[in-house]
Amino acid sequence: MIRKKELAISRRNVLQGMGAVSAGAMAGTMLSFGSVNAAGLYEVNLQLGWLASNGILGEIAAEKLGYFKDAGMSLNVIPGGPNVDGVASVASGRANLGSISSSPSLMLARAAGIPIKCIAAGYQQHPFTYFSLKKNPVKTPKDLIGKKVATNGTARILLKALLAKNGISEDDVEVIVSGSDMSVLMTGQADVVTGWNTNINALSVLKDQRVDMTLWDAGIQLYANPYYVTDSTLADHHEKVVDMIKVIAKGWGWVYENPDKAAEFLVEKYPNLDIKSELKAVQLVRGLSFNANTAKSGWGTMTLENWQAQIDAYNDLGQFEDGPPKVSDLVDMSILQDTASERPKYG
Repeated sequence: MIRKKELAISRRNVLQGMGAVSAGAMAGTMLSFGSVNAAGLYEVNLQLGWLASNGILGEIAAEKLGYFKDAGMSLNVIPGGPNVDGVASVASGRANLGSISSSPSLMLARAAGIPIKCIAAGYQQHPFTYFSLKKNPVKTPKDLIGKKVATNGTARILLKALLAKNGISEDDVEVIVSGSDMSVLMTGQADVVTGWNTNINALSVLKDQRVDMTLWDAGIQLYANPYYVTDSTLADHHEKVVDMIKVIAKGWGWVYENPDKAAEFLVEKYPNLDIKSELKAVQLVRGLSFNANTAKSGWGTMTLENWQAQIDAYNDLGQFEDGPPKVSDLVDMSILQDTASERPKYG
């Protein structure tokens, strides 16, 4: 699964991204924050950190329903992937809005000196999950003791964080590097396999034998699909960013009320996706995007306390070679404050 690869960017990858930013810095300064297309609409260039999927249901709905056009804007989705540095794209000015799969990616980027700030959280809870089978279930972190866990190489830091959080020695768990193929679980090569619980196609092989333990429930509470912009964007184009989040929030509110139709819009836009799988996934995505927090504070809400807890957890694991970022440098709450009355409150 492509998106797992973003769960923990290495320092080397971040510095390589900074190199890309430096190389494109002059070009970035020459780009306007957003250009106007032939129809006279302001272009929102949304850089994803993953291949286009159900993580942008709200954006696709907002585009299909004319919300962007009504606000004088147009949407251009720029897919990410394993060989695309989305943070560098935003930092250099090639894109004016970014969304990346996992909050640690932004923490590590900011700690490495890339001037970006998170402005909203798309998913209130991270869907990263430890999957096992009913005949050998892992329902709590303690159940991992003595088990063989298959996980993506860049997601090993999450397992380290989980074990540390729950007082479990790393020596008590065997780790093998694997992709998103669930067959290693079915064939007994591993007792546990990791992935996103929204990846319906990959998980279908487990059928009714599947047992889930989410990273969130295990005590590592990360945000997924956080939105971010550069420091200069916030300073110089604040109102445009406000408009973007208003429209995107409206789209996600429509998804909450019309999940099946939203899945249809997504597959219409990206025919490579499977409609049966997306109809199942949309219910999960809706639950990740809206909960008690959003019922009170609206779609996209986040807290400085949660961000600080994430920074502290990664700092305890020695992930910031030059020291952890300050939460005030990493997170800006002003966009959420300025859109509070228009972000839908469902949950």
